Amino acid sequence: MNRTGQWLLILVILAAITVTEWVFAYKDVAYGIGLALFVTIGIYLVISLTRLSQPITNCAESLVLIPLYILFTSSLPWFFINQQYLLPAVYSAIIALCLWHVYQKGLSLREIFGFVGEGGKFNSAFRSRVLKFILMGVVIGIPVGMAEYFVIHPAPAFPVFEVKYLLRDMLYMFCFVGVAEELLFRGLVQRDLMKAFGWKQGIFLASLAFAVMHLTWRSIPELVFVFVVGLILGYVYYRTKSLVGPIIIHGAGNVVLVGVMPYLMS
Repeated sequence: MNRTGQWLLILVILAAITVTEWVFAYKDVAYGIGLALFVTIGIYLVISLTRLSQPITNCAESLVLIPLYILFTSSLPWFFINQQYLLPAVYSAIIALCLWHVYQKGLSLREIFGFVGEGGKFNSAFRSRVLKFILMGVVIGIPVGMAEYFVIHPAPAFPVFEVKYLLRDMLYMFCFVGVAEELLFRGLVQRDLMKAFGWKQGIFLASLAFAVMHLTWRSIPELVFVFVVGLILGYVYYRTKSLVGPIIIHGAGNVVLVGVMPYLMS
């Protein structure tokens, strides 16, 4: 398959994921789950039956995690779990899915998170940059969360603001949502797309996939907003070669979005 055909394959996969998520969000959940399964099997069949370059194969294998994400979050029996533990339970499954992929592909989590550089050598600059990552995450994440509130206007989860709820949101958003989504979309999907097509195209395509997964908000402005945020997160990951910054930005933004702004504005 030539380069044009490889580009077309990745775009077709992204289009199939988009249709799946749209059907899931706007039409029928059952059909969306069925499409997610169909797309997953289809991608694996293409990988098995088509002679692809290794970078394109890697892209397809990381992108297949997205329909699997839909299957994990929608078809498992989550109704058995207490609602207050639902979010960490769901995102723990996503983290496990990503870790399985990392193990199967023989990847290095320490390299993906930026603890070591290419070749496995310890990144001596990482420790000195942790504080910068935290500061950058807060400076970018807080205004991102404030801006997103005015896009989707989420309602307060509880009648009144309490510190214990804020602490719980911080735990959930940093340790589960932030880690799961950044590991998937930046650490795996974007990483493979950048290696196959270059850093600009990789960030753009990964941001599109990231936006598509927010179709469940049923808001066009939210899709545009999430795409732009995806570009920011992707660029931070590309420049820092570490997931720490994007995770903190993502977590801080979500905490402000659901744990602070709804109470301030109410």
